Amino acid sequence: MEGVEKIIEMIDADAVAIHLNFLQEAIQPEGETAARGCLSAIKEACASLKVPVIVKETGAGMSYGVAKRLFEAGVSAIDVGGLGGTSWAAVETYRAMQEKDELGERLGRLFWNWGIPTPVSIVECSSLPLPIIATGGIRSGLEIAKSLALGADVCSAALPFVKPAMRGAEEVEKVLEIMAEELRVTMFLCGCSNIEELKRAEIIVTGKTREMLEQRGFLRRVQKAKEK
Repeated sequence: MEGVEKIIEMIDADAVAIHLNFLQEAIQPEGETAARGCLSAIKEACASLKVPVIVKETGAGMSYGVAKRLFEAGVSAIDVGGLGGTSWAAVETYRAMQEKDELGERLGRLFWNWGIPTPVSIVECSSLPLPIIATGGIRSGLEIAKSLALGADVCSAALPFVKPAMRGAEEVEKVLEIMAEELRVTMFLCGCSNIEELKRAEIIVTGKTREMLEQRGFLRRVQKAKEK
C-alpha cells in the first residue's frame, strides 16, 4: 500500500477508487486473470489507507452478494458500474478484429452484453447501508432521477461528456446544465422538491428489470423500502 499512500499524498486525494474489470481482463490477450487475494487486498486497503475506499465495477454490474462481502471488508461506497453503458467486452472485440485475433473476437462477441443491468444492480446494492454510486448508461437527467428513485445516492456519467470535452470546458458545462434541467423537470413532474423526496417517490418496475428483480427476490424489498 506504500505506493498508493504516496499517490494520495501527491494529489491530495479525498478517496481511492478500486476498479473491478474482470470481464475485460478475461477477454483481452494481455489480460490478468489471477484474481486470488483480491478481496483480502481490498480489506487491507480499507484498513490501512487514511481516505475512504470506493470499489467500482466497470460495466458488468455488482450483485448483492459481492456488495455484501465488500461492505464486510470495510469499503466506504460502491459504484455499481452496471450493464447498459460502455461494454469493455465490445471494446476488446474491436481490438481483436484489428489484431486478427479470432479467439479474442469470439470471446468479445459472446460476452458483449454480460453483466447485471444498472437498475437491478442499484436495487441489490442499495439493500446495504452504504452510499451507492450509479454508473453504467447514465445519459440524461431522467436516468439520474430513475437511479436515485431506485436507491442510488450519487450518479456519474462519462460518454455524454467525451465529445464536448474535446471542444472545451464550456461545452461540458452546457451538457451539465441540460442534464440538471432534465433532472429538475423530472422532479417537478413527480412532485418532488428535493432529492430525499425523489428517493421516496413511488416507482413502477416493468419488463426485464422487473423479471430479474423478482427472480432475485429484490422486488419486494424495493417496494417495502418505499412504504417506510
